[in-house]
Amino acid sequence: MQKLRCKVNFEALKFTPRIQELGHKLVHFLQSKGPFLVLHLRYEMDMLAFSGCTHGCTDAETEELTKMRYAYPWWKEKVIDSEQKRLDGFCPLTPEETTLVLKALGFDKEIQIYIAAGEIYGGDRRMAPLYDAFSNVVRKETILNAEDLRPFQNHSSQMAALDYLVALDSDVFVPTYDGNMAKVVEGHRRFLGYKKTILLDRRRIVQLVDDFQRGSLNWDEFSLSIREHHNQQMGAPRKRTEIPERPKEEDYFYANPEECLSK
Repeated sequence: MQKLRCKVNFEALKFTPRIQELGHKLVHFLQSKGPFLVLHLRYEMDMLAFSGCTHGCTDAETEELTKMRYAYPWWKEKVIDSEQKRLDGFCPLTPEETTLVLKALGFDKEIQIYIAAGEIYGGDRRMAPLYDAFSNVVRKETILNAEDLRPFQNHSSQMAALDYLVALDSDVFVPTYDGNMAKVVEGHRRFLGYKKTILLDRRRIVQLVDDFQRGSLNWDEFSLSIREHHNQQMGAPRKRTEIPERPKEEDYFYANPEECLSK
């Protein structure tokens, strides 16, 4: 049954021809320029409002995100301790934190970084550290012309599908939050031959970032700690955790479809 699920998930299900054609166009463009990393940067306004994560935001932005959370009655959690949630590892990494991690992992400053995300909250102000550290940051809007994207622009799921196709074929995939898309891409990349996926430990990362910014760690210590902590979290084969009494805490099958992967 699990093997059948894999065949359906990763072979039978296809995006529409129009999505696949444009996704492959993006991939071919990136591959023609050399190796590329896909950064799934989950730092959009709705994500932050829903999760209550406001680290690095201005007071006005925090108020705006809070109002948005209260405006959606089906978002049950209203009062959220943002800093505690961040320390517990339940917030997407900020662009600033992500930049430090990529630098610590030793990525070349000229590597292509494709941003798989919607509009980043805070815009260029929040993205400035990433732009300063890496000279070749792109997204679909900067690669394709407006005419190519026009049929998809009012369809967020179709725009995400384009990012999904690029993420599958990237040399490295780095999600900053383990949402549904990140988990499905992780499992699909395992199915395609354990392509390199760096699974970030957000709880440990924010501790190290805070220590570095307070001066408790110098850069070499920070960088070494980041590399050592993640050298076994690159999407390699591993047994899927099963917890019969707490199934919601198990590894998702679609993130690690162990039964149908080659060993």
